[in-house]
Amino acid sequence: MKQSHLEVTERIIEKSRPTRTAYLHRLDEIVNRPRGADRLGCANVAHAFAAMPANDKLRVIVEKAPNIGIVTAYNEMLSAHQPYVNYPDIIRDEAHKYGATVQVAGGVPAMCDGITQGEPGMELSLFSRDTIAMSTAIALSHDVFDAALLLGVCDKIVPGLLIGALQFGHLPCVFVPAGPMSTGIDNTTKSKVREQYAQGKIGRSELLASESAAYHGAGTCTFYGTANSNQMLMEAMGLHVPGAAFVHPHDGMRELLTREAVKMVLENTKKKQFTPIGRLVDEHVIVNAMVALLATGGSTNHLIHWVAIARAAGIMIDWTDFYHLAKTTPLLASVYPNGKADVNEFQSAGGPAFVIRELIDAGYMFPDVFTVAYGGLRDYGKLPTLAIDADNNKSIIWKGLPKDSPDETIVRTAAFPFNESGGLRLLKGNLGRSVIKISAVPEDRHIIEAPAIVFDAQEELLAAFDRGELEKDFIAVVRFQGPKANGMPELHKLTPPLAVLQNKGFRVAIVTDGRMSGASGKIPAAIHLTPEASAGGPLAKVRDGDIIRLNATVGMVNVLVDEDEWAEREVAELSDSKRHSNAHGFGRELFGGMRKNVLSAEEGAITWL
Repeated sequence: MKQSHLEVTERIIEKSRPTRTAYLHRLDEIVNRPRGADRLGCANVAHAFAAMPANDKLRVIVEKAPNIGIVTAYNEMLSAHQPYVNYPDIIRDEAHKYGATVQVAGGVPAMCDGITQGEPGMELSLFSRDTIAMSTAIALSHDVFDAALLLGVCDKIVPGLLIGALQFGHLPCVFVPAGPMSTGIDNTTKSKVREQYAQGKIGRSELLASESAAYHGAGTCTFYGTANSNQMLMEAMGLHVPGAAFVHPHDGMRELLTREAVKMVLENTKKKQFTPIGRLVDEHVIVNAMVALLATGGSTNHLIHWVAIARAAGIMIDWTDFYHLAKTTPLLASVYPNGKADVNEFQSAGGPAFVIRELIDAGYMFPDVFTVAYGGLRDYGKLPTLAIDADNNKSIIWKGLPKDSPDETIVRTAAFPFNESGGLRLLKGNLGRSVIKISAVPEDRHIIEAPAIVFDAQEELLAAFDRGELEKDFIAVVRFQGPKANGMPELHKLTPPLAVLQNKGFRVAIVTDGRMSGASGKIPAAIHLTPEASAGGPLAKVRDGDIIRLNATVGMVNVLVDEDEWAEREVAELSDSKRHSNAHGFGRELFGGMRKNVLSAEEGAITWL
């Protein structure tokens, strides 16, 4: 194992010792209790299984068969989640083969950020993660389950399910994905069409045709944003059936992988194999996830989500830990927006299995950790393959990958990476602490020094662009976009106009306390700035014309103002009208308590502490 990664892990273990010890103590108090059907009162048990078929009641109560709880994020608004419609029937059928029973324990909300981008609903997006975590807890609180299968794919859904499941750390759990949609219009063409629309060169009908060609069927969006980064990290943590992440929803192997998840979770309920999720997700597994994120140039949202996930297991991490890992973790994947390939092409080139195999063999990941698979993390360095026997029975076998990359434009070996360091950087300076995704940013844009133009809402920037006021070098300061202000929405709609300006040769960047996720692409974007403006952070002191220097090379973001003047400046406050508009309409009233109590982005934007 690389010494640098060992040192980071040891620091995490040490600073987590009190909270992790307390978490494991709570787990141990629960794990040895009698089964729910044996422990609960008779009325409780009767309620729990009232709607079960008679044979299942016999199994779970008399025969003491394992009872699997399903927590599902199925809905028809998310293309990635629509395939889950028949998963409970598949899971139940497979469980019955092993004498086990299944109940859908509950559903969790799942919103589509693609639908809500730039709309009021996006201000509920980040907070939906903790809502999902609480919904998962409600589903599992019936306390009659021996294991759980968690059905979710997209941005906040997987982190929310995982946070919720970790509160029931005594249960073996397996995450069950549904796969990406088939490749449509390529992502580079899609981005160019968006830029043409931003310039007024094409109309709404042409833009809609392009977007509909990109997002056209069941499955996750095919770029490497937060949803697909989720799937990469679930593989790296050993919480999937190995290789399940990027198999198409309608591929014949998808159902076999789902059935395999049932077998694995049941195997993990046995005493010899017993692996509760609270034990599985330890400091080494969290580091493995962080490394996988860095090695693939994954979504910056996970610098928020994985802090919260780790905290849910009593593990304390922050952006400094990411920074130290990033310095020595090689970039092994080039997937849009960091490259031209989509996730289907990534999968064809070896996908998560190739990356994990390389990271293990080169000493960047811990191989000897608990996983839901029988063979440990090395199983995740193999690809699932369909096997058909002489009687036409189908099964899955896992095969090793070639030593060399099948396509060096998409994945590379650790000996020949795209970059010697990961695609994420920590920025520090008199504006606070921020992160930047540089894996897609041209090298000549890693340092930008330009006057600030201050906006208190993304709509203000878009309007200024439409008026032709941004045809110059500048750094857009988009503030009051943090969790306390308005729930920290993603600001994807700012990417096309800024890309247009950059393509014209202007040196532009964005500094914000909001989010831009994995889609910030080629624009230098210092995001998640902490402390946020609404908490009195330095970003609230910036004025139009102040010179800002964003230096991703050395990891700094500063406003170049005399120290005495800077110290004396007043902190701007959001106007009453804007504050009111962020708090009302489209359900935002119901999230006032979360805005009030939320921790900073670097603390995971947690609302439950």
